[in-house]
Amino acid sequence: MKTPLQHFQLGDIELLSGKVLPDAVLAFTTYGELSSDKDNVVLLPTFYTGSHIRNEGFFGAGRAIDPARHFVISVNMFGNGFSSSPSNAAVPVNGPNFPDISLYDNIFCQHRLLTEKFGIERIRLVSGWSMAGCQAFHWAAQYPEMVEAILPFCASARTSPHNFVFLEGVKAALTADQNFQGGHYDSPPETGLKAFGRVYAGWAFSQSFYRERLYRTLGFETVEDLLQDWEEDHLNWDANNLLVKLRTWQTADISANPLYAGDFQLALSAIRAKTIVIACSSDLYFPPEDNEIEIRNMQNAELRIYDSPWGHCVASPGNDQEFTRFLDSAISELLEKDNC
Repeated sequence: MKTPLQHFQLGDIELLSGKVLPDAVLAFTTYGELSSDKDNVVLLPTFYTGSHIRNEGFFGAGRAIDPARHFVISVNMFGNGFSSSPSNAAVPVNGPNFPDISLYDNIFCQHRLLTEKFGIERIRLVSGWSMAGCQAFHWAAQYPEMVEAILPFCASARTSPHNFVFLEGVKAALTADQNFQGGHYDSPPETGLKAFGRVYAGWAFSQSFYRERLYRTLGFETVEDLLQDWEEDHLNWDANNLLVKLRTWQTADISANPLYAGDFQLALSAIRAKTIVIACSSDLYFPPEDNEIEIRNMQNAELRIYDSPWGHCVASPGNDQEFTRFLDSAISELLEKDNC
């Protein structure tokens, strides 16, 4: 059973930055039934340009995560247009005045949702792609006693300097549009949004993807066709929403909070959850080398590298069916009762 989109009212929340987000709201939906023991919870946060709708590509009937067996909670992160965001917030925090939101803030509020709305004390699995996977790491570090297993894929526990620089590039492409006006635009800064999408496409796939013309498997005859599609896709996004989530991504670090005071190794070692991290061999955002450093400092973690030229977008639902099988196999292992 799928529920309609629901909205959890958080009230005024004090953020990690010390600023306040008034009348904060988390938008979410659920699939399946919560068991009487509340022991079948699977949490799926959303990725950068994702939503609860796009998360549906990661589970379903007969798959490793199956609403017939699991209570799936798909929760939208702040800034994506469904939960509190620059595009839907009221004055004085609308548009460019929306405060910076950390992943720590997102997970703190998601914890409130699970505990206050559903009375959930244990989570079988937190999983997700890209920024959703980063949230899985954060969940396991912020609430180690609550999370039984995590499976981040194409993600990291801390945004690397190289990843930060990549994001600076797409941000610069967007904000250079004269119509952006420091975020105070009256109509969408379309030139900047198109430039954002064009630059992004160079990082989303690997060099081999373009060399081998794999974009043809997506229905694009030329590179230009693909780039125009990325332009059109990003025209659907509010520019300030993209930027607030980008700042969340850039500052992602499981140790950047009062719990760990910046001690990254301590934060990693505090994770109790059984962990499988999946990396793509050619991911330009989250290379396997970063994950190798992370799992060396974790108690019960394993890195599995999927060899593919598809880069970061190998995990986008529908791109690579073999990756889907690879992912589901790992999830099945974690969801076995004896492993949790």
